[in-house]
Amino acid sequence: MARTALVSVSDKTGVVELTKRLVALGFELLSTGGTLKTLREGGVPAVAVEDYTGSPEVMSGRVKTLHPRVHGGILARLGHDDGDLARLGARPIDLVVVNLYPFEATVARGAAYEEVVENIDIGGPSMVRSAAKNHARVTVVSDPADYAVVLAELERDGDTSEGTRRRLAAKAYAHTAAYDGAIAAWLSGAAEGKPNEALPPYLTFALERVAGLRYGENPHQSGAFYRERGAPEGSLARGRSVDAGGKELSFNNLVDLDAALEVVREMAGPAAAVIKHSNPCGFAVHERLSEAYRLAREGDPLSAFGGIVALNRACDRATAEVIAETFIEGVVAPGFSAEALELLGKKKNLRLVAVGELVPARGLELKRVGGGFVAQGADASGRGEVRLGRVVTKRAPTEAELCGLELAWQVSKHVKSNAIVLARATDVSGGSVVGVGAGQMSRVESVRIACSKAGERAQGSVLGSDAFFPFPDGVELAAQNGVVAIAQPGGSVKDEDVIASADRLGIAMIFTGVRHFRH
Repeated sequence: MARTALVSVSDKTGVVELTKRLVALGFELLSTGGTLKTLREGGVPAVAVEDYTGSPEVMSGRVKTLHPRVHGGILARLGHDDGDLARLGARPIDLVVVNLYPFEATVARGAAYEEVVENIDIGGPSMVRSAAKNHARVTVVSDPADYAVVLAELERDGDTSEGTRRRLAAKAYAHTAAYDGAIAAWLSGAAEGKPNEALPPYLTFALERVAGLRYGENPHQSGAFYRERGAPEGSLARGRSVDAGGKELSFNNLVDLDAALEVVREMAGPAAAVIKHSNPCGFAVHERLSEAYRLAREGDPLSAFGGIVALNRACDRATAEVIAETFIEGVVAPGFSAEALELLGKKKNLRLVAVGELVPARGLELKRVGGGFVAQGADASGRGEVRLGRVVTKRAPTEAELCGLELAWQVSKHVKSNAIVLARATDVSGGSVVGVGAGQMSRVESVRIACSKAGERAQGSVLGSDAFFPFPDGVELAAQNGVVAIAQPGGSVKDEDVIASADRLGIAMIFTGVRHFRH
């Protein structure tokens, strides 16, 4: 008896080529609706499922594959269920190629409630789950990316291997689990009158392992890198290592690469960041990317040694030459020129990651707490907040000071609280960070560290603070080190004392009204 493949796909990528080769291997095809039309237009012979079952599609296509001849053919155990197959008039189905209605894409484009509901697939998941359950005999393919592997084994060995069927079955269940999770999230939000709610009552994250890691944060901890289903291009999860001989990325490398990428992502001009232990220790914007990196490194050369670098433009040869001057653990950028790759490829143990064109800020952010997670939207604000803020001192910032405050403020939201960032601007499109105080239990201590890092460069610098100054002491310490302007949220019970101190010291101060804690 000829083998049978059931093919019913929403994503028709590669399906004509796949089925032509299946027919050449002796498969008979069953298909439905739009897929059947596509196959016949492509010259591929296929039998309509309704002709096979003897039951027409009904309810506008809602019911077409939910039939004992379909699911019996998929679930049958040969040598065990042969009698039932015969009574049903069914044949064994050996290969199930099914992907599901585009539910998530329908939600993403803001379709009406009724249209979204119609894009909840029922027959597709049922066939996928049935085939995955019976993977001892049936091969299930839910992703066009697996067509090549399946065809290669069929053409070489006459069948897929047990290992491949198990792997594809696991992938199929992950696919339907993620699909059901997306439906539950949307529907539970809609039930509350918020169908596009980012934080719905039910939230499921579907993750696939990208790579096992040598260890976690420390050698005694295990580690792995997982990618979220639907992760966009331009995110670290979609990045690819482009260095031929560099060491594999570690847990800490990945955390720092991501932190570095987030700092440069929102900048309009060419920008470079240097990260150490997930905090920016250097950052700059300049019309030349190579100069932006050089200025970023000079923000704290001692900390930059062995750090992680992020660029928001493709790394060119000139930038690669400056990077190669010192020891760096890794570089993440939209891409690398051939010349840059050739030069940086000579550096031992330097990891290079290309992520493609940078996309807007990520979606939800999660943090693990005992027995669960806390979730929040990304801190996508920052740009424009300084100029829209309220000048609270007698002296207003100069234009040059405003440019520096914008830069310091934008970087401060990427620094662990309590965060203090000192910066200097060359003009509206350029400038650099000269000192960072991060992760201290008191804000005045963060000011002390930032000024210490800046040294003489603190003279004439401006300061961004991620949250309010609870007392005047931080402002007074900044003034002693030469800071001339400050951007902070405001909101302390001591605001009047802080403002009075700034006025007495000749410091210009803006209240943005927005806090940027990063714990």
